[in-house]
Amino acid sequence: MVIGVCRIDLWLMESNSLKCKRRTVRSIIDQLKARYNVSVAEVDHHDLWQRTSIGVACVGNEKHYVDEVLQTVVRSVANNAATEITNCTIDFL
Repeated sequence: MVIGVCRIDLWLMESNSLKCKRRTVRSIIDQLKARYNVSVAEVDHHDLWQRTSIGVACVGNEKHYVDEVLQTVVRSVANNAATEITNCTIDFL
């Protein structure tokens, strides 16, 4: 069993309040959960309205599969026009 964990730090360019940030982050999290069947949560920068960190976890039988899923998740987040990825790390357990 392979567990992949990804942390994505984001800059929310169009956010001008915590309410707007929460709406954007909730939308991203819901899309990732529905599309890729991964566990997703906001893990840091809860009180900053233009920054956030999202944690993504995936479990599988092969490292190649888990890595492919996490790379696809990162590409999906990168294609979101309202955000910019400032840092991304992927680790395997």
